[in-house]
Amino acid sequence: MDVFIRNDQYHFIKFQTQSLVLGHASVKDTAVLEALKSSALAKVLDLFPDLTSEQRALVSRMVDIKESVEAEQFLSRLKLYVIPFQQVTAKTVKKLFPKVKKLKMPALDDIELTEYSYLGWNDTGSGRKYMIVDVDGKLMGIHGTIKHSHKKGVCSLCHKIDEVGLFMSRVKSGKETYTDRGNYICYDSEKCNQNISTLDHLHDFINQLKK
Repeated sequence: MDVFIRNDQYHFIKFQTQSLVLGHASVKDTAVLEALKSSALAKVLDLFPDLTSEQRALVSRMVDIKESVEAEQFLSRLKLYVIPFQQVTAKTVKKLFPKVKKLKMPALDDIELTEYSYLGWNDTGSGRKYMIVDVDGKLMGIHGTIKHSHKKGVCSLCHKIDEVGLFMSRVKSGKETYTDRGNYICYDSEKCNQNISTLDHLHDFINQLKK
């Protein structure tokens, strides 16, 4: 069976699976539990309109989960079918950020690509954040300044609550004019990727910077 689950979809399934475990630990009413399982599975299946029978059978196993150990085993199995982020090399990074001098790169060889909906890293020395996003199959590089607020807030990319920083990117707004655009996003891109359960907010953020 081929890979068919995006990273954000995997996390959505993970959150739904965790809700089932919590439900079994706190709810005793059988009818309520059945409704919870039915709702969780329906939400997950809505993510995949064209599942094969084998893929559907794999995903549907989530309704049998009652305990944390079972959830871990199920998610571990599911992880094998996560679509990895596009392979990125040092040459790719330089090409995506051609105007950046002394570009600091992440340890690309250490990146587990199935863990990412986008690649992001901070250059603490310059106070910059770099992001590589897959837009319709084409890689796009975004960079700007980020100021760590040292406070928790709602991230514009994952819409979860975590430590955020104000990210601002200078974009062209006319022939010879530029404007700074951005918003509060997770300071730690690793955590942000673990929180993303839909690409909608990430795409909205990218579109805001492209206008």
